[in-house]
Amino acid sequence: MKDQSFTNISASRRLFMKYFEQAIIFLNKIFLIVGGIAVLALMSVATANVVLRIFHIPFRGAYELVSFIGAIVIAFALGFTQQRKGHIVVDILTERYPKGLSKAFDIVNHLVTMIFFTIISWQIYRVGMQIWNSGELSETLKIIYHPFIFAVSLGFITLSLTALVQLITDIQGGEEK
Repeated sequence: MKDQSFTNISASRRLFMKYFEQAIIFLNKIFLIVGGIAVLALMSVATANVVLRIFHIPFRGAYELVSFIGAIVIAFALGFTQQRKGHIVVDILTERYPKGLSKAFDIVNHLVTMIFFTIISWQIYRVGMQIWNSGELSETLKIIYHPFIFAVSLGFITLSLTALVQLITDIQGGEEK
């Protein structure tokens, strides 16, 4: 009887983990699509500014918009890049280690990544709240910009959640290199 309940708990944990991982993958795809749309918007603003400058009618606030949109592009790609293991990794030393030690380094790396970027996300969120509460507007266009800050915070959260999924997968012994 005891073994049966342990098996059910283990099966439900695996099922939860499967759905959690799928949800993070879906969220990363959505963020990647939004980031891609933001790249198109960024290129449109930059191109419009260049064309308008030819006619001596520069687009006022182009630098501001490009900066805000660029932050979205970068932040929304973080989770997907982590999922694809596309971040720069220096494995000159660790590739020579035995598999077990290399796996331990991966676990520590995912744990540190998750904690660090969760703290970063929280701090960015706090800055966004301060700006929201103060009613601060952008310098040139006078637009509210705390939503961009919150979006960057969300980008870092997806990175942290992706690192959490990878941490749990590594601890459970899945996905060999």
